[in-house]
Amino acid sequence: MTHPFLDLAPLSAAHFASIEDRVARLLDTRQDVVITQGEALLPLEGAIRGTAGPGTVALNVITGPYGQTFGDWLRDCGATVIDLAVPFHTAVTAAQIREAFTEHPEIDFVSLVHAEAATGNTNPVAEIGEVVREYGALFYLDAVASIGAEPVLPDTWGVDLCVIGAQKAMGGPAGVSAVSVSERAWARMSANPQAPRRSYLSLLDWKERWLDGGRKTLLHAPAQLEMLALEACVERIEAEGLATVTARHAAAAAATRAGVLALGGGLEPYVHTATDAAPVATTLRAPSGVAATELAARALETAPTLPLAAGGGGGALAKEMIRVNHYGTDATQNVVRESLTALGAALEEKGLTVDVAGAVRAAEQAWGSTE
Repeated sequence: MTHPFLDLAPLSAAHFASIEDRVARLLDTRQDVVITQGEALLPLEGAIRGTAGPGTVALNVITGPYGQTFGDWLRDCGATVIDLAVPFHTAVTAAQIREAFTEHPEIDFVSLVHAEAATGNTNPVAEIGEVVREYGALFYLDAVASIGAEPVLPDTWGVDLCVIGAQKAMGGPAGVSAVSVSERAWARMSANPQAPRRSYLSLLDWKERWLDGGRKTLLHAPAQLEMLALEACVERIEAEGLATVTARHAAAAAATRAGVLALGGGLEPYVHTATDAAPVATTLRAPSGVAATELAARALETAPTLPLAAGGGGGALAKEMIRVNHYGTDATQNVVRESLTALGAALEEKGLTVDVAGAVRAAEQAWGSTE
């Protein structure tokens, strides 16, 4: 008996290359794009280990838990790391980046997360990219959560290493990711004696054995399911139109924020300013005296399929933060409406006064104002 998920023909090198080309078009980049068959942590770590070493002076921007992880990797590579941490309820500014360069002109590497889904903020990459280019540093960007939810333009922004994943706004699988690599980044890797070789973390292996050979022979057997799923979600984005997809995410974020502000009950946006809030997910601060984990669990009891979660990368935030994940196929008016309704019901059970009908009206008005 045949099975569509099991009896798959091997993926050819030409087919693999064609999917890379579609991802490159999604990023509007002329840089090399390498698809890595693993969750996005694979190219995120591989790109840092390939380009950083004892001589590197890295400015590591921390606006959430992933920025903290990148700093750990950079130190492990022997780099000198200058952490620029901002409160998780806000975003970093280009002025803060410029100030860091002024104080440390030796910086030659900048690591930044575009959108931190865990904490719900997004950073102004276009403005930051101008500063990084001015000082000539290599620019590494985690765009895993932002791709599909907001513009991601590595060439325009001067990003040398741009990592994306399919599992959030692209609406695809978690087991496949990609990275665009500039010529400067390849040169940095080639000159780095610590860059991984003959390793699953090695981007240089892909360059030398795949790209430089004209993409004729793959390094290993492709994971057909993940590759075909990546291709399918790119096709879906192409069919809907990337601008339409990003507008839908922006509408979902605006509607969720407006609805929460109208809901009451002490629930409020975690990210203080709307312009700092990521379109991929809206994080909320639970009312004083109410555990976020309990509130989210009760909301999910009434609507178990909703994309709600407590916490932002675990730790202390788990007690105070609720995250509404309106990304991919969940970036819809219905998801926003049902999330507000379920959270409102959970707050009412805690004896708090809420206006669910008013919240839904505010969300619908906000959604309509973005169209």
